[in-house]
Amino acid sequence: MSDTATNADSQSVAGAELRQFIERYERLEAEKKDIADGQKEIMAEAKGRGYDTKVIRKLLAIRKRDANDLAEEEAVLEMYKAALGMS
Repeated sequence: MSDTATNADSQSVAGAELRQFIERYERLEAEKKDIADGQKEIMAEAKGRGYDTKVIRKLLAIRKRDANDLAEEEAVLEMYKAALGMS
């Protein structure tokens, strides 16, 4: 087999593999968009029922965090509030 034929085979294999990576990524992008749209719908529904979506988002962020990190942050926040006469 000549070097030209080997090079052409390598390029077609690399092209096919690259196409697979691109298509997989594009599928994930589409799924991500669908998920984001679903999250927006949930927030719109919650807002329509009278819930404060800003507070819901804050609760979601809190639920993601490690309990120890959250407790430490809350302790520091209370200490700072006390120093400012806010507690």
